Amino acid sequence: MTTKYSRGVSAALMSILFAGAAHAAEGEVKIVLPEQPANLEPCRSIRSDIGRVINSNITETLTNIEPEKGTVAPWLAESWEQVNELTWRIHLKSGVKFQDGADFNAEAAAKSINRLMNPKLTCDSRSKFGDVKLTPKAIDATTLEIATDTPLPIMPTLLGTVQIVSPNMPFDGETNAPVGTGPYTLESATNEQIVLARSDSYWGAKPEVAKATYVWRGESAIRAAMVESGEADMTPSLAVQDATNTSTDFAYLNSETTRMRIDAEIPPLNDVRVRKALNLAIDWDGMGEALFGKDVLRASQMVVPGVLGHNPDIKPWPYDPDQAKKLIEEAKEDGVPVDTEIVIIGRNGFFPNSAESLEAMMAMWQEIGLKVSLRQLEAADWVRYLDKPFPQGRGPTLFQQQHDNNTGDAGFTAPVMFLSDGQYSTIADPALDVVLKKAMAATGGEREKLFQEAFLKVHDEIVADVPMYHMIGYVRVGNRLDWKPDLKTNSEIALSQIKLKD
Repeated sequence: MTTKYSRGVSAALMSILFAGAAHAAEGEVKIVLPEQPANLEPCRSIRSDIGRVINSNITETLTNIEPEKGTVAPWLAESWEQVNELTWRIHLKSGVKFQDGADFNAEAAAKSINRLMNPKLTCDSRSKFGDVKLTPKAIDATTLEIATDTPLPIMPTLLGTVQIVSPNMPFDGETNAPVGTGPYTLESATNEQIVLARSDSYWGAKPEVAKATYVWRGESAIRAAMVESGEADMTPSLAVQDATNTSTDFAYLNSETTRMRIDAEIPPLNDVRVRKALNLAIDWDGMGEALFGKDVLRASQMVVPGVLGHNPDIKPWPYDPDQAKKLIEEAKEDGVPVDTEIVIIGRNGFFPNSAESLEAMMAMWQEIGLKVSLRQLEAADWVRYLDKPFPQGRGPTLFQQQHDNNTGDAGFTAPVMFLSDGQYSTIADPALDVVLKKAMAATGGEREKLFQEAFLKVHDEIVADVPMYHMIGYVRVGNRLDWKPDLKTNSEIALSQIKLKD
C-alpha cells in the first residue's frame, strides 16, 4: 500500500508557531480545533465541530446524560415523571434567564422543542427522535408536558440532546448567533476564530475560565506543536503518531464509531455482492494499527460495546481480497455495472488520519476491480450528503461518517441510520422498519433484543455500510490547564470543567 500515513510540518511553519507563542491573559484559554465549525446552530450541535464549541457553554439541556454511569441527571429540569404511556411531565428550574435577558420557563422550553421539530430547519438533533411526533405544552411557568404519538420510554435521555435556546432566536432559520442559558456568551465569530466570554448573569457556579478563543488547523502535527509551544492550551483531536508526550497527551475511548455509508440503491452499489466486497477488501488490522493506534477497536455495528442493543454475536468483516474480487467478477458477469465510478465523499479534518484512511481504502477497492475516486469536502459541503434530501444526480457514493453514541441506547443510532425514512438512511427495507419501530417503543430486555436483531439484519443481510472502527481519541493539554478528557470530549468541551493552574 502506497498511502502516505502522515504529513510533516515544514521548518518554516514550525518557526512561525513557536515565534508566535505568547503568555495568555489571566483566565483566558485558546483551543485549537481540527476544522472550522460549519455554523453555530444549536439544533445541529450533535455534530462534533459545532458541539465542541457551544454545548454546555452557550446552550444547555433539560437533562444531563452521564455516559460513564449510564444515567441521566437533572440540569435545567429538576425532575420528571411519566404521566401515561404517551405523556411526560417535566419540572423546570426556576429563576434562570437566557443570556439576552429572556426568562427560561416552560413556554421557552416548549418553543425550543418545537423549533427542533420544525421541518423548515435541518436539525441533526431531531434525528434522535426518529419519526416520533412531539407536542410540548406549558402547564405553568415551571411545568412542561410533552405528549408523543407513540411511546417514548427514554424521553429523559432524549432531552439531554436538545439544546434549549432563547425564545427570541429565529424559529424558521438557522443561526450563527446562538443564545442559551449557559455560562458563556458568543463574543465574536469570524472565519479566523470564535471567542466565548464568561457570562456574569449565569445561574450556576462561576467558571474559572473567563474567555475562550477557538482557532482551527487542519494538520494534527501543527495542532500538537501549538500546544507544545504555548500558542494554544489544548487540542481535542490528535493523530496517534503525534500523541508522543506522556505528560500532556491523553488517550480516551470517545464513543465514536466510523463507517462508510453505502448508497445502496444506486448501481452498482445496489448489488449486495458489491457491498460485501467493499467490506472484504480492506486490510482492517494493518490499516487500523497504522492510522489509529494499537488500541483501536474493529467495529461490526454502529454502537460501541456496552450500549443497550449492541449485538456481541456479530463479527467484524474479515480481510479476504480474493473473495472480494470473486464477488465483483460474479456481479459483472450478471450485468451489474461494476465499471461505474464510485465516489468517496470525505470531510477535510474530520478526525486524525481520516483522509489517509480514505486513500488507503480507495487503493484497496481499486485492487479488487472497482473504479473509485475520492472527493474531500469542507464541513459545510460535506453535510449536504449527510441528511435527506441527498444531492440529486450524485451517482454512487461511499460517504465517510463518524457517529457518536454516548447515551447508552441504540435508539440514538439505529433509526436515523437504517429506517427507510431515517435522516441518514440510504436503504429501504420494510421488514427492518418493523423491527426498529418495535424496538423504539419497547423497554428493557425486549428493547435490547429487538435492536440486536436489527443490527444483525443490517450486517448480514442488507450490508448497509462498511463499519470501520470504534475510535480512540487523543488530546494534548497544555501545562496551564487542569483538565482530562472523558466520553463526551469528542462532542463537548465544557469550559466550566477546566481548572487553571496557579
